[in-house]
Amino acid sequence: MYVAVKGGEAAIANAHSLLADRRRGDRSVPALRLDQIVEQLALGVDRVMSEGSLYDRELAALAIVQARGDMIEAIFLVRAYRTTLPRFGYTSPIDTSAMLVERRVSATYKDLPGGQLLGPTFDYTHRLLDPELAAGADVAEPLQRAGEAEPMPRVSAILAREGLIEPDGDMPQDHIPGDITREPLEFPMARDIRLQALSRGDEGFLLALGYSTQRGYARNHPFVGEIRIGEVELELDVPELPFAVPLGTVRVTECQMVNQFKGSAKAPPQFTRGYGLVFGQSERKAMAMALCDRALRASELGEDIVAAAQDEEFVISHSDNVQATGFVEHLKLPHYVDFQAELDLVRRMRAEYEARENPAKVEEKREAAE
Repeated sequence: MYVAVKGGEAAIANAHSLLADRRRGDRSVPALRLDQIVEQLALGVDRVMSEGSLYDRELAALAIVQARGDMIEAIFLVRAYRTTLPRFGYTSPIDTSAMLVERRVSATYKDLPGGQLLGPTFDYTHRLLDPELAAGADVAEPLQRAGEAEPMPRVSAILAREGLIEPDGDMPQDHIPGDITREPLEFPMARDIRLQALSRGDEGFLLALGYSTQRGYARNHPFVGEIRIGEVELELDVPELPFAVPLGTVRVTECQMVNQFKGSAKAPPQFTRGYGLVFGQSERKAMAMALCDRALRASELGEDIVAAAQDEEFVISHSDNVQATGFVEHLKLPHYVDFQAELDLVRRMRAEYEARENPAKVEEKREAAE
C-alpha cells in the first residue's frame, strides 16, 4: 500500500541543516573564502557568470560555495538572484576589435598583424598531475614585456579584402535587439536572439553538438579563424549627455570560426562564419557556440537540414541547463497520485490481456474467488 511521506516542514528543515553541515565539511579544515575561489577557480567562476547571465565574480564564487561545487545549481542560484536586480538600461555593443588582448590565437594564419599571443592556456601542458600543487609550492612570476600598440585586425578582415568570406552585414536601423531574459522564446528566431540563448546554454550540451558537426552530422569543416580573450570596455548612452558614459570593463572570450561554403543561387563559393562570445575565459564554450551558430545558419544559407545541430528548435529548447535540470529533477518529487492512476491503468490492461490470451486461466481464478 502506498502512503504519503510524513514529516513535512520539520523534515525539510532538517534536510537543510544537514546540507549546511555537509557543505561546511570537517570543521578542522579552514573554510573557503570567496577571494580564494575567484582567484584560484577562475574558470569555474567564469562559467557560472556566463551561463548565469550575470557578470559578478564574487556572487559567482558565493554560488559555487553554496552549491557545494555543483555548477548547474550555482548557475541556477545566480540566475535567481539576477531576477531581483533593477534594469537601468542597455549598454552600447562592445567593440572587441579594441580589446585589451590577453590571449589571441589563430589556426588559419601563422603570421598575423599584431602576432599570436598564447597567454594562459592548457593547450601545451602534459596533463600530468602535479604533486607540488598539493604541497603548496611557490609559483614563479611569469616573464613580462612591455605592451605594444600594434593593431590586431581580425582574420575575417584579411579574408574580406579578397572577397573570400561573407560580409559582416549591417544591423538594420530600426532593429531592436531582443532580450531572452524578458521575452519568451519564439521560433523561428532572429540570429541575435539565438546567439543570446547559445551564449548562456550548457557548455557540455553545446560541446557535444559542436563535436557532432565535426563528425559529419552537418558536414561542417571548421577552422578557428581567431580566438581572443581580454578586457573590453562597457559604455552606456545617456540621453541627457552628448557622449557615452564608460561603466568599466569585463573580460570576454570571442571566437570566430571560418567554414567552407560551396555557394548557392544567391552567393558564390566562399567562407562563412560561426560566432561565439561568452563572459570570462572559456574557449571551449565559445568554440562550441561558434560551431553550433554556423550549423544553425543552414536555412539562411540554403543548406539541407539533416542533423540535430542544424535544428534550431531542438538545439535552443534543450540547451538551457537550468530548465533541463528542473525538468529532469522534478521526477524525484512526489508523483503519488499520477502513479496510482497509471498503476490502476496497467492492472486493467493486464487483466484484459490475460482475458484475451488465456481465458481458461481467468475463468479458473474467477471460480476460485467465488
